[in-house]
Amino acid sequence: MDADTSRALLSRAIARVTNRDSDALKYVYRHTSAKLFGVCLRILNDREEAEDVLQDVYLSVWNKADRFDPEKASPITWLVSMARNRSIDKLRARGGRVMAGVEEAEALPDTAPLASTLVETDEDRLRLNGCLDQLDPKHAGAVRTAFFEGVTYDALAQMIGVPLGTMKSWIRRSLISLRACLEA
Repeated sequence: MDADTSRALLSRAIARVTNRDSDALKYVYRHTSAKLFGVCLRILNDREEAEDVLQDVYLSVWNKADRFDPEKASPITWLVSMARNRSIDKLRARGGRVMAGVEEAEALPDTAPLASTLVETDEDRLRLNGCLDQLDPKHAGAVRTAFFEGVTYDALAQMIGVPLGTMKSWIRRSLISLRACLEA
């Protein structure tokens, strides 16, 4: 099954969740939980907290599936964004920060388990990495650290030693460049 078909099936399942279809939620969980758990665990670095956040994410899917718009984002992007944001909120609530050296930001490996080839393909990952490699190395490192490790912009600005406004500008411009690259 190709990636477009997989995305369509996942989008339809989320749409069915809006009607309280528990089988549809099971489908979404089965095809995305490994990836989302990897995102939560990577940010929180605590298995129990990651499991709690993951449960919270699927509860949100159950209650807010009607907010998903397949025209604005792919289903996995929507779900990963939710998992990332919830994990960062949990991290902030406990007063913790993700500590990683700036040198590590440019070469962060993606060790999160893949949910399945239905959700994310190697081609998509290679394309994203290729687009990231076209950015200024500092900017690409900042994007990777913020989005793959869950470091807040404020913490990232402090780690690198630049003003918060500068960091926000780097990330914003980088995301615009990434969007253009990925849409090309």
